[in-house]
Amino acid sequence: MARMAGRRALLAVPVLLAVTFGVFAIAAASPFDPVTAYAGGAGLTASQETLDQLRANLGVDQPLAARWWHWLTGALTGDLGQSTSLRQPVAQVIGERIGWSALLCGLAFAVAVVLGTALGVLAARRRGGLLDRAVTSVSYALEAAPPFWLGLLAIWLFALKLDVLPAGGLTDTGTETATAGQIATHALLPALVLAVSQLPWFVLYVRQGVGDALEEDPVRGARARGLRERTILVRHALRSGLLPVLTLIGSRVPELITGALLVETVFSWPGVASATVQAATGVDFPLLAALTVLATAAVLAGNLLSDLLYGLADPRVAFDG
Repeated sequence: MARMAGRRALLAVPVLLAVTFGVFAIAAASPFDPVTAYAGGAGLTASQETLDQLRANLGVDQPLAARWWHWLTGALTGDLGQSTSLRQPVAQVIGERIGWSALLCGLAFAVAVVLGTALGVLAARRRGGLLDRAVTSVSYALEAAPPFWLGLLAIWLFALKLDVLPAGGLTDTGTETATAGQIATHALLPALVLAVSQLPWFVLYVRQGVGDALEEDPVRGARARGLRERTILVRHALRSGLLPVLTLIGSRVPELITGALLVETVFSWPGVASATVQAATGVDFPLLAALTVLATAAVLAGNLLSDLLYGLADPRVAFDG
């Protein structure tokens, strides 16, 4: 495990370098001017000399390779640059928001895994039955539903019609201090929406894996020996049927990040994903570069976690990736 983790860490270095260089290459080729976005309305009346000085202050007058190398060397020492859209150091922007994003994504992923596993097992026990058809039909429908649409629908139903949950934000209106109760109440709806957007894949994977495992010869032999159906399901079918789900954990990380970006924007959740939208609309390439590296690192870590879990669950698999 340690050797595989070390190899993956070494392979991640060129990947992250390529990703950061790609961000700056896109910035150089982009028709959007970060100086104009930074100056706002004042840039319309500013002189060319002022704009040139501002361009030099922001460092966007340098060649592509020089800008990328300057950012990279600074990032290695902890200096990720200055966010032009939020007027804060990039490290401070990420530090203030990453905890809220981790909370939202962690809650959503846990709900999706637990609920998806339970529904998938129930559907697999009677494949072709009424419950199986209902669960799979809803899962396929949710696969086609964009997270932002689910978020707007949830706000309309639970916040506007039923008035049982807040529509967004982190605290109640007029409150400056965030209490644990307020955070839990405000996190419930966006976490559930994000979980529902990830739920169908876990349901369908578990249903397929457990259903196939129930038809294997060892399970038939266990039934012939008179073992109870619950024992067969827990000790035999679940053990082999859930192995494909472990690989799904890593592959869902990119979708989880994308879904979080949309959900945080809809619910005004103060996380990293919502800052990505501000960085994109404000042509804030230093912040975009740091957030892209963070998202890439999360995807690489998710894939590594999947491989490690699969190897631990199935001793026949060697840690040679």
